[in-house]
Amino acid sequence: MHERPPAKTDPTIIIADDHPLYRLALRLGIETLAPAALILEVDSFESLRRMAQQTRTVDLVLLDLMMPGAVGLSSLQYLRDTFPQLPVAVVSSLPTRSWLRLAQSLGAVAYIHKSATPEQMVAILRRVLAGEPGWPAHGDPVIDDSGTAPLDRLSPQELRVLLQLQGGRLNKQIAGRLGISESTVKTHVSAILHKLGLSSRTQAAVLAQQLLTTELR
Repeated sequence: MHERPPAKTDPTIIIADDHPLYRLALRLGIETLAPAALILEVDSFESLRRMAQQTRTVDLVLLDLMMPGAVGLSSLQYLRDTFPQLPVAVVSSLPTRSWLRLAQSLGAVAYIHKSATPEQMVAILRRVLAGEPGWPAHGDPVIDDSGTAPLDRLSPQELRVLLQLQGGRLNKQIAGRLGISESTVKTHVSAILHKLGLSSRTQAAVLAQQLLTTELR
């Protein structure tokens, strides 16, 4: 279930966003590229969860991180954990690269900023429907690259390990989930503590929990 099928001209796509006008904009963008696509719309995380479970084959989810029930990055994590073969493109008004990198570390395939022009949106959708990543480049005006947020000091793999620390997971558990060795996890945890100025693994686990479950603003 939810294994990604071979490329086809009539994909099934779920638009998960609580703003009707933005859902319409996404729908029009998809219909421009794939007129025969089956487009399903939901306006809350709970309705998305039910639809993802009930729909036999889904080729793409366009996920608004701030719709009702989508707290922090937990909605993205749920989809990636439950349906690991299901491509998820994040749709958000969050402009900071730190959040973009966190979404990327959780396995999202693209990021569509809500201030993107219709042409920019369609360009990203075209790449995603072709099976390619759709991430804004450095210097993209909709992404704030200024400042040096602490999370920006972490490598992509360190971000993945940090988010896996939630709930007190052991190195062995994290290694199994990420497909790396326990010694590599240990090395990454040490680097995370050093780069973020944390004194314990518990503090890192608390930070991971906050990132995953704190309402985004």
